Amino acid sequence: MVALFLFAIRLLGSATDALTPSLRGVLNRIVVDDGSALGLSWLASYVLANGSIVAALSLSLFNSELVLPSQLFLMIVGSRLGGAAVVVFIGAFDYLNEEIESLRESMSFGLLTFLLTHSIYLPTMVLGYVAMPAVRAGEGSSQVLPDLEVTLPDVISVVAEAIIDSVGAGIAFLLAIGCILLSRRLFDRVLDGLDEQRLRRRYVSRLQNKWISFGLGLVVTGITTSVAFSLGVIVPLYNRGHVKRNEIMPFVLGANIGTLVDTLIVAIALNTSVGVRIVLVLVAIGSVMSVVALVFYAPYSRLIVRTQNSIVEERVYFVFVLLSLLLVPMLLIVFP
Repeated sequence: MVALFLFAIRLLGSATDALTPSLRGVLNRIVVDDGSALGLSWLASYVLANGSIVAALSLSLFNSELVLPSQLFLMIVGSRLGGAAVVVFIGAFDYLNEEIESLRESMSFGLLTFLLTHSIYLPTMVLGYVAMPAVRAGEGSSQVLPDLEVTLPDVISVVAEAIIDSVGAGIAFLLAIGCILLSRRLFDRVLDGLDEQRLRRRYVSRLQNKWISFGLGLVVTGITTSVAFSLGVIVPLYNRGHVKRNEIMPFVLGANIGTLVDTLIVAIALNTSVGVRIVLVLVAIGSVMSVVALVFYAPYSRLIVRTQNSIVEERVYFVFVLLSLLLVPMLLIVFP
């Protein structure tokens, strides 16, 4: 699984390099500024229903010098914003197929995850964007974040180039994305074999402490590189009322940071030191913002809960949120 993932990343990078002339023409028409880069990755997360794949694609485009560092940063942020919104759409589709009374049930956790993600990543986006000049200034310097020299076995590069020569860069590009999805699916199957009941029994009592809950979300998601697994362990407890909303919120905050681990692995696998710095800056600022939210947890949680209840209970707010999730990224592209 790990070998397949690393191979897929290297194949994606090689295919992107080969497609650079064609991709440059397309991206020059779509990504005309940083805002359009944010909108593109946001919408791409909807299309692929996977923010991690979009983040990997963004790093590959950056490695081929098709996007700027600031655009890469915003594209990774956009992948997280879009990934969180996908959960909301899934709940919304369930609601539209059911009675009105099912709205709270179908939207509850998805909307909670969405609000928590956006409450952290939007201010993180602003602070990180301001810090981008410092990240670029550190390029080639080893004083803050040293360049990482990571070399994958040459055989991987040889096989990747052979595939591109055989089937063409376009097919190889799609094949790389398919291999990434397959490696994640295989890893998820392994995780499905774990005793989730035992994990729930072991950790449920510890969720009552907000710091431990946050740490568990961060560590479990970081180790498994699967936010679907880490939340999947806890969500059944939340849906059945065994875990309170205030107890699960810190866990989700931690999971939202831990999910960037696979993005960092992609940056390292592509051997792009600036990409590694950008991901680390995002992790650092996101972590600080999450800690601030936990320090002021009482007012923060009340605001999230009040907002969630308002959206679920008021049809006008509900429709407005759904429309904004579609219109905002589109407007970022259409009106840069």
